[in-house]
Amino acid sequence: MSPSVKSLKSRVSAVRPLLAWALAAAGVLGLSAHEPARAAGTVTVDWVKPEQYSDAGRGPLERERTLKTLTEFFASLGRDLPDGQALKVEVLDLDLAGELRPAGLQEVRVMRGAADWPHMSLNYTLTQGGQTLRSGKAKLADMNYLQGLLVSEVFDGGMPYERHMVRQWFDETFPHPKP
Repeated sequence: MSPSVKSLKSRVSAVRPLLAWALAAAGVLGLSAHEPARAAGTVTVDWVKPEQYSDAGRGPLERERTLKTLTEFFASLGRDLPDGQALKVEVLDLDLAGELRPAGLQEVRVMRGAADWPHMSLNYTLTQGGQTLRSGKAKLADMNYLQGLLVSEVFDGGMPYERHMVRQWFDETFPHPKP
């Protein structure tokens, strides 16, 4: 066998597992794209006096970015509510994970895992067809925020510690079957 044929066979052998994985992934994605859409509820958020929060970021631009990211995350939780249910959340206070520390002309958020865990205070009301199903007040906190976070949560948008804390509260408060 000539060296070029051996080289070609070696390359094909090296690519074969990758090709098999890519085809399998494409098949899974193709199947999920044809599944019927699942009905879902809705989640809306009202940020009450965000300029007075313990820590929603420095300045109006960072605060706006923080609230937008968390609003989008809350809204995404609606897919886990049954069709026709609406969750209204009023956030009364927010304290982001970590602490801002000076770093030259800027500040950086430092996570130490000590008393710098994320906190959130909120009121919530879950309704369906004009009837209140559940309501209450909640104080969310994740003292172990640096442990147990999944890699997918870190790379799935900003604010992984706060989103993880909100997801834990949501799953405990509004149990739902996993798809």
